[in-house]
Amino acid sequence: MSTLRSPKSQKAAAKPVNRGQAKNAAARRAKPALPKTEAAGPASGRAVRAAERRKAIVDAALDEFISRGFTATRLDDVAKRAGVAKGTIYLHFKDKEALFQELIRSALVPLIGRLAAPPPPGGSVRAALERFAQTFAEEVISTRRGDIVRLIVAEGARFPSIADFYYREVVSRGMDAMRSMIELGISRGEIRQESLTRFPQIVVAPAIVAVIWHGLFGRHAPLDVVGMLRVHLDLIFGERRAK
Repeated sequence: MSTLRSPKSQKAAAKPVNRGQAKNAAARRAKPALPKTEAAGPASGRAVRAAERRKAIVDAALDEFISRGFTATRLDDVAKRAGVAKGTIYLHFKDKEALFQELIRSALVPLIGRLAAPPPPGGSVRAALERFAQTFAEEVISTRRGDIVRLIVAEGARFPSIADFYYREVVSRGMDAMRSMIELGISRGEIRQESLTRFPQIVVAPAIVAVIWHGLFGRHAPLDVVGMLRVHLDLIFGERRAK
């Protein structure tokens, strides 16, 4: 027995199917919805705020470490000074030591490459070391970088892991760069004492003396750091001849 259809139903059944429309409809159903571009805004804003909080924590930690020393500094005080909850610090740093390491990494490590930069083509090794003296005097001695160095000198022996980190990230790089500078000076005939390559510490020793002197005795007897380092270079290269 056949099923009877109304004329209207038969007309609908007989209507040809537009294959292009059917294909586009299927594609629209299968295609995943793209994320809205506005979503990138809040995520970017959160990243900016997180970076700002991290900087505030590092700045506050520097103030606390300098005023109290590493041992006496508490993360509670750092959080209060930074205007964040203590738990926020742990979102960025594992502990107080990791926070101090960040101070070294951000304040001192980038400076090493500039301090011990090789001379430009045609420039002398002595001129490069005089620039080192000038930069060190301006950007380390009486700045917070100098405070960090003095803090490491004062407390590094009690916290070997901090001293190890400082040696690995700052001292060893500086010594390697200074040794390369000395070797270049020897190869050019500017430096006659070849054994100096074994002791690059000799070249930078006055800089460390200047850091310690400024912290302990600077208010009594200010030190002409650049002048002292130039005299030291006279001992290494020989006195400059008047032109």
